[in-house]
Amino acid sequence: MLGVETPIVSETRDPVELGVELLAHLEHGELSVADALDRIETVTTNPQVQREILDTAVMRGLIERENGVVRPRSQGSYVNFDSDVAVREGDFSCQRCGAAISTGHFVQFDGGELGPFGSTCIRKVLGRE
Repeated sequence: MLGVETPIVSETRDPVELGVELLAHLEHGELSVADALDRIETVTTNPQVQREILDTAVMRGLIERENGVVRPRSQGSYVNFDSDVAVREGDFSCQRCGAAISTGHFVQFDGGELGPFGSTCIRKVLGRE
């Protein structure tokens, strides 16, 4: 169905806040808007909400966006795999690629939990690959 958002995060979590937190923790010095949107799609597939996430992150001074490039404004606020990522066993589908996974990686943000992701996709979402 066109225009209907796939529920990726629990309805009790604000996708804008979760997306803004994800952008605030980017590990690259710069990233194309397309690559930033690839990460944001793990939070929401709704183009209006995706734009709101980018605009909110810019408005709060967390990222700069210019000429198709996104640059995080703060350095060193990366996700720590030991303390910010919960690993759980179970039957999951990766939020990024849709693959069936038995070990899910969940990023713990103040705005909520993002995941599950497989071991490769968690690294891509967080910018470690």
